[in-house]
Amino acid sequence: MAISDISLDSETPFLEDAVEGVVDYRGVPAKRSRSGGWRSASFIIGVELAERIAYYGISFNLISYLTGPLGQSMAVAAQNVNTFSGAGCLLPLLGAFVADSFLGRYRTIVIASLLYILGLGLLTLSAMLPSLIPSFCQNIDNPPQFQVVLFFFSLYLVTIGQSGHKPCTQAFGADQFDGQHPEECKAKSSFFNWWYFALCSGISVAFLILSYIQENLNWVLGFGIPCIVMVAALLLFLLGTKTYRYSINTNEENPFVRIGKVFVEATRNWRTMPSLKTAEEVAGETLPHHGSHQFNCDRFLSKALLTLDCSKEDGKACSFSDVEEAKAVLKLFPIWITSLVFGILPAQLSTFFTKQGITMDRSTGLGFDIPAASLQSLNTTTIVIFIPIYDRILVPIARHLTRKPSGLSMLQRIGTGMFLYIISMVIAALIEVKRLKKAEEQGLVDTPNVTIPMSVWWLVPQYVLSGVGDALAMVGFQEFFYDQAPNELRSVGIALNLSIFGLGSFLSSFLISAIDKVTGGDGHDSWFNDNLNKAHLDYFYWLLVGLGLLGLAGYLYFAKSYIYNKRGIV
Repeated sequence: MAISDISLDSETPFLEDAVEGVVDYRGVPAKRSRSGGWRSASFIIGVELAERIAYYGISFNLISYLTGPLGQSMAVAAQNVNTFSGAGCLLPLLGAFVADSFLGRYRTIVIASLLYILGLGLLTLSAMLPSLIPSFCQNIDNPPQFQVVLFFFSLYLVTIGQSGHKPCTQAFGADQFDGQHPEECKAKSSFFNWWYFALCSGISVAFLILSYIQENLNWVLGFGIPCIVMVAALLLFLLGTKTYRYSINTNEENPFVRIGKVFVEATRNWRTMPSLKTAEEVAGETLPHHGSHQFNCDRFLSKALLTLDCSKEDGKACSFSDVEEAKAVLKLFPIWITSLVFGILPAQLSTFFTKQGITMDRSTGLGFDIPAASLQSLNTTTIVIFIPIYDRILVPIARHLTRKPSGLSMLQRIGTGMFLYIISMVIAALIEVKRLKKAEEQGLVDTPNVTIPMSVWWLVPQYVLSGVGDALAMVGFQEFFYDQAPNELRSVGIALNLSIFGLGSFLSSFLISAIDKVTGGDGHDSWFNDNLNKAHLDYFYWLLVGLGLLGLAGYLYFAKSYIYNKRGIV
């Protein structure tokens, strides 16, 4: 046997084991057998579980701290909570931009975790301040101004930390699977299911344990535990460093600059006819995003390929791959825009669903009443139960029926989740009609503080169905915006998913404010009257059903014509 043959045979296993486009912690091509996959994803899923405990450990009961120790009014406190929640969903766009443009996902996660820990530590310190100040120096009615300033500085430092941590951790976790490998492609789809499972488990732990500690023990411990949990999350993440796969950028130019240049060049050449250099002449270049020609704007963006001479040395023409990346980003936006209406629906779980429960019979027959707010745990509990069933039972059945590795396509899964969420709003409206009728029959319309003789368990179906809708739609959104974004902008893809629910929360607030002003004028009872027995939450739910159906129709229109980028198997 020739020496060259021996050399070739010895290199073949390495070449077959190498994963294209990624390196290991040493900067050499990553081997499939020694990096990535579930061994790495398990660390990252554990990090997400811990981070959600930390985040919801402070956000779940934030309004109680603002109206209690900080002495804010309900209106001011609610405004601060909404601002904090909205910023938490929109700022990840900035964090993702920094990661995808400059730092990379791994470095961004580490730096964001340190900011997160610093913010939680200062938050704990702000809660300790009253015990450190002599009692004769304290104002009983108003907390020290320094405490208030430190609290909000710490709170938004946590938000900044979360803005880098949230989109990058999920994208980095999905990066551990090779979408071109059949088995790892299936595992990647499963990863998003188990990611959301860990997220909801973390929320449940925060709700059941940390809320109790904050309300029954003290706030210092209630804020200190999330800080400790976040330190553990960082240590767990660092522990997996040697197992991770790290994406490498094949193009040194900033991806945002490249895509922006496509739009600039297309605008500059929009009247130019392809006379000297046409798209066909560059068709042999790399085409990472197939099938993006279903929108009319494709012809416009293709103008960026044109130049006045037969070379690209003058820098005026963009490469075919740059144009396809721009098309891939642009075709995400019809799905994103038509999904914004859906983003309004989950905002009702923590507000009006809870208010319905407050007026109803919450006795258990065991000597205690169910807290109305605890009904929210039905949503996360449903998700925690449903995801393993979906991943282990329903997906294999769907694979057999559809011949797709993921069972349902990403857009089919999202659409199904949207539809179920709309059905949950229909149920909520019908239950509210029944509740109002019961209040009228019992003569309780003018006595809002009297419990209506209608069991709170009537609300279970709307919570459970919204939980199933969450498990389908939320996970589908995460996978879709990650998978369909250009390789170097996948953190931004995850952030776009988060922004749907951030903007949805703001849209919900705007809608409620506008309806309240319109329906509450001239002495009429507003749909959101403080006396829920005179209010009409049922009308609002029916309005959301109508808006949801319009949004779903728009979504289905674009989803039907959407052609997936062929990175892996959908």
